[in-house]
This record gives sequence, C-alpha cells and structure tokens, in this order.
Amino acid sequence: MSSPRQKREGIRWGVAHIYSSYNDTIIHITDITGTETIAISSGGQVVKSDRMESSPTAAMIAAKKAGEIALEKGINGIHVKIKAPGGHNGPHNPGPGAQAAIRALSRMGFKVGIIEDVTPVPHDGCRKKGGRRGRRV
Repeated sequence: MSSPRQKREGIRWGVAHIYSSYNDTIIHITDITGTETIAISSGGQVVKSDRMESSPTAAMIAAKKAGEIALEKGINGIHVKIKAPGGHNGPHNPGPGAQAAIRALSRMGFKVGIIEDVTPVPHDGCRKKGGRRGRRV
C-alpha cells in the first residue's frame, strides 16, 4: 500500500505565469525556478481578430496549447501566478482571460498547487496622470 507521501513525490511541478490584461492573455509555463521556459502561448496566437485576443475562449485555447506541451515534457503539477498590468497607471485587476486559463489547465489534468497574484504594486514612484483634481468625467 502506497502512502500519500509517495504519491506527492510523483508530481513534477511547474509554474504557470498568466499575464492577463484587457487586450491579451499570455500563458507561460516554466520549471519550478522560473528560469527554464517549457511552453508559452497567447490569445493572439489562437484567434484571428484583434478584439478576441483577451476573451476567455482565446485564453482557454491558449492554455490548452501550452498545457499539452508541458504534459509532453513530464510536468503534471502546476503553481499559478496571475499578473495584471498594474504599475502606477495600469489596472490592478486581471483581464477576463485569467479565470478561464486556470480552469482550462485544471481540466487538462494538472494538479493545481498555489494560486498567487503577482501584479506589480507601485511604492509611490512617478506622479499619476490626471492633474491636481483628478480626471473629471
């Protein structure tokens, strides 16, 4: 009878870096250190029109494409790092493709470990645009 520890050792982990803006979704799967690229795909590679690049459908297809390559190379567990544009001007919440990409990866049979948000947060660097009274709509 095998213990749970032996099962856990059978998992080969990778890291799925998902960059999701309102214009595109990029899925980049690396080894656990993050230095070696295993697979990379984006919404723009799998759809024809520009407005579809950030859609959940495109993100699912892109995740499936990157996931298949990772499975071939022996990765069967994945930690997810979600990144939105962030910074001092970009939106701090990920685009519509992030959720769909994670769901597609888990449906492919990957064991999902940690899901983490790695959106860059400004520590009061440059001055924000919009003037003294902010943007008046």
